[in-house]
Amino acid sequence: MTAKSFEELYREWEEKTRQLLDQYPEEKDRFETLSGIEVERLYTPVTGSDDTAEKIGLPGEFPYTRGIRPTMYRSRHWTMRQYAGFGSAAETNKRFRYLLDQGQTGLSVAFDLPTQIGYDSDDSMASGEVGKVGVAIDSLEDMEILLQGIPLDRVSTSMTINAPASILLAMYIAVGEKQGVPADRLTGTIQNDILKEYIARGTYIFPPKPSMRLITDIFAYCAEKVPKWNTISISGYHIREAGSTAVQEVAFTLADGIAYVNAALEAGLEVDRFAPRLSFFFNAHNHFFEEVAKFRAARRLWAHLMKERFGAKSPRSMKLRFHTQTGGSTLTAQQPDNNVVRVTLQALSAVLGGTQSLHTNARDEALALPTEDSARVALRTQQILAYESGVTHTVDPLGGSYFVERLTDEIEKRAREYIERIDEMGGAVAAVEEGYMQREIHQTALETQKKIESGEEVVVGVNRFRLEKEQQPQLYQVDPTLTRRQLERLKALRQRRNGERVEQALASLKRGAEGDANLMPLILEAVRSYATVGEICHSLRDVFGEYQPI
Repeated sequence: MTAKSFEELYREWEEKTRQLLDQYPEEKDRFETLSGIEVERLYTPVTGSDDTAEKIGLPGEFPYTRGIRPTMYRSRHWTMRQYAGFGSAAETNKRFRYLLDQGQTGLSVAFDLPTQIGYDSDDSMASGEVGKVGVAIDSLEDMEILLQGIPLDRVSTSMTINAPASILLAMYIAVGEKQGVPADRLTGTIQNDILKEYIARGTYIFPPKPSMRLITDIFAYCAEKVPKWNTISISGYHIREAGSTAVQEVAFTLADGIAYVNAALEAGLEVDRFAPRLSFFFNAHNHFFEEVAKFRAARRLWAHLMKERFGAKSPRSMKLRFHTQTGGSTLTAQQPDNNVVRVTLQALSAVLGGTQSLHTNARDEALALPTEDSARVALRTQQILAYESGVTHTVDPLGGSYFVERLTDEIEKRAREYIERIDEMGGAVAAVEEGYMQREIHQTALETQKKIESGEEVVVGVNRFRLEKEQQPQLYQVDPTLTRRQLERLKALRQRRNGERVEQALASLKRGAEGDANLMPLILEAVRSYATVGEICHSLRDVFGEYQPI
């Protein structure tokens, strides 16, 4: 008897299964990912992707589908970088020290809203927001306190700062100088991604053109002076938080990345000189397999873009390195302990997708800033994945899965289609100015909300499996005297600093902004004089103006 081929066996199985559906009906007519990609009943060699060796590749080899390093976590775990920042610099410094004592391997700074949009704590625009969603940093003095006792030659720091990124980087460099750590030994990342602020987040200051100039000035300055620093973290995280799908997250993030590379090339920089320090920042959402596939698809797509569109020669220019944060928008105020489970699954998807660093959200963040206890549990989640789960023992454990490879292909295909559409508009900057990406995200967010409200999309504890009465967890409370004390410190700084030096530094900065000089050295001098974030930003506002959304 001739053995049946797998394809014949599969067809017979499919027919038998169809006959059973009357007796065992499936829950839905159509199963799909959060991006609307249909999920088939079974994936096999017959239904799977074209998993050629050239397409999937090997870890550490182009197109990096399976990871950017040959041994991945067998050699070194991802950086465990818990996002923290609240109140004053002194309070945040205590939290940093606590997290480092608990085994965190990198810092990640959250800044308050006034700092993010370039206002000092004593500005009327800052009223009610000082230290609320992050740490208040007004001057180099605050940055010195924030990093007190933290060896900058041994700890890498990520700073979630965009419009004033050049100022906060300058402050970090200046603190390094005071510690005796030269700039060429500093390691870390500034987010510095202004396009996604126009698209999804809103903490912009200047219009696109001068904002892009500031970004490319940082690229050029760091390539020469701070070569180990990641000069941008091109962020899909906030695009996803605003309501996008996984496909849109990949497409819009890489479209922004293309715009930054183009801007740098137009500024006269060589691609292999700045591209190795580009990094990315993605969300880890709830659909486990789609998230794993998303990370793999983004890595492969970026490798091809850098090689084929921009002619990069260095493998380091083609490797998409990324940080991941679990999905803040997926956290629920109802039954907050459920968030521990959500975060664990999301973190696992990031690890199986090959992330380079990771932040795990705390269970109580839908209600308040995390307590020390909940921050510790969030960190322990990463440590258990790293040291107890065994998922680090082999590279790309889900590689070759018929389902994951098919999803990887489909996400890459759909993301390419979006990128081609954006190219036709003239690129990401033009698409932002036309409001294209904003509209796409808003439409997706609306459709998702409708599904939640109708119950089509289940959120455990919210629209199904609810409790009639819930016990309120103990929440973190920000010190109510914080604002007053921050204003007193800022007033005292202004009285004792050298006012003439500050005025000269700000005047030089304005002249530089009116011309075409690289602004980083001028910003660094202003920072060293203890000019404040607000003063520096206002000097640039006088020249660049402010962005007005459409």
